[in-house]
Amino acid sequence: MATSIKFGTDGWRGKIAEDYTFDNVRLVTQATVEYLRAHGLDRRGLIVGYDTRFASEHFAATVAEVLAGNGIRAYLVHKPTPTPVASYSILTKKAGGAAIITASHNPATDNGYKYKSEYAGSASPEIVSEIESYIGRTPVQQLDLKEAERQKLVERFDATPEYLEHIQGLVDLDAIRRAGLTIIVDSMYGAGMGYYPMLLDGGETRVVPINAERNPLFPGMSKPEPIGDNLAKLKKVVRESGADMGIAFDGDADRVGLVDENGKFVDQLRVFGLLAYYLLEVRGWRGPIVKSISTTSMVNRLGEIYKVPVHETPVGFKHICPKMIETKAVIGGEESGGFAFAKHIPERDGLLSGLFLIDLCLRRNMTPSQALDELFSKVGPHFYDRVDITYPAEQREAILKRVAEARPSDLAGLSLDRIDTRGGYKFYLQDGSWLLIRFSGTEPLLRIYTEAKSPELVDRLLADGRALAGV
Repeated sequence: MATSIKFGTDGWRGKIAEDYTFDNVRLVTQATVEYLRAHGLDRRGLIVGYDTRFASEHFAATVAEVLAGNGIRAYLVHKPTPTPVASYSILTKKAGGAAIITASHNPATDNGYKYKSEYAGSASPEIVSEIESYIGRTPVQQLDLKEAERQKLVERFDATPEYLEHIQGLVDLDAIRRAGLTIIVDSMYGAGMGYYPMLLDGGETRVVPINAERNPLFPGMSKPEPIGDNLAKLKKVVRESGADMGIAFDGDADRVGLVDENGKFVDQLRVFGLLAYYLLEVRGWRGPIVKSISTTSMVNRLGEIYKVPVHETPVGFKHICPKMIETKAVIGGEESGGFAFAKHIPERDGLLSGLFLIDLCLRRNMTPSQALDELFSKVGPHFYDRVDITYPAEQREAILKRVAEARPSDLAGLSLDRIDTRGGYKFYLQDGSWLLIRFSGTEPLLRIYTEAKSPELVDRLLADGRALAGV
């Protein structure tokens, strides 16, 4: 089974009781131990975090037992904890990294294992490859949890207080508390529940939580991913209550979703544009922007306006995070709604992203839809959509060949400018629109993305993308 364990864009995920088993978690943890030893990080210990999924706390305890069996101290969170909160504790504990039990936004049937490096961000492709290379190479060592705690090789701790103290230095929480806003917060039954009341209670602003209890089945949604299709309840509550906005987090709260004052979902590309605009225009920050190939060209236009460079990477924070560190970027983001910021950690943080969105509206004295209109006045209107297509596994090579050999002169009547093949096939068009065709690395799934200047163009480009792939 060890040979089937492969890390994707952010960690290893699998179906519980099929490939995601206690034995396989032990194998991955032992491989992590070998990586820590090879780089002299074992002496610093490892943070062990987990989310609200089925049996996450038990899988996390197993990780701690394997670390202890190898003589490595495990700092085990004492309750389900958002990934960015656990990641921040790498710095406060001066740990060698973190192992976090979460499948993020995957369906309820899944769980996962994210590895965060000593710099408190997603492991680079090189680190991931090295950990994978150690899987199954050495016997698993394990020490019973109670004995490990007796020997002080496992220390339970609360990662939240130091994180909250740090966040207060990044955004004016007092101003938000005084503003008299009504904010509906959907934690999607995940680890982000309770954090906004802790941060924002005590003033005129009301935080109204929904889906704020642990339920590993994630009822009412296909999976805890903060996108429009999964946020029917949040949109309805915002609309019917007259709230100022809705904020949603995925299962481990490293991604954000935004619903405007009219109960309409604001897609992730527009949220990236809003956050970049907030930092550059409202906060006056300056520095590079890092984006994945699947996200918005609005930030490229903002880069031109504010004279900051924009760097594009393949999909996944394992690419974005190292580039942010290398370039000292002010923001990094991806199409799935994950954003990281300077002065924080080079890691997606849905909690901080949501606070920045609230602060943007407060400082500009605008609703979310008005803030979006202001952004469009700078960069022009942008529309986005994506389709995910499942195909028979045996057809992968034929589809890949069709896409790889495609050299259209135009798409949707727009002239082709160039094709980028880093992490997919991205067709750039001369009016600034783009079409991306990308294969999942772990399942027979084809993703087709596009961003254009009108909804009609979006529909036509997606249709042309399907025709190119023959699906």
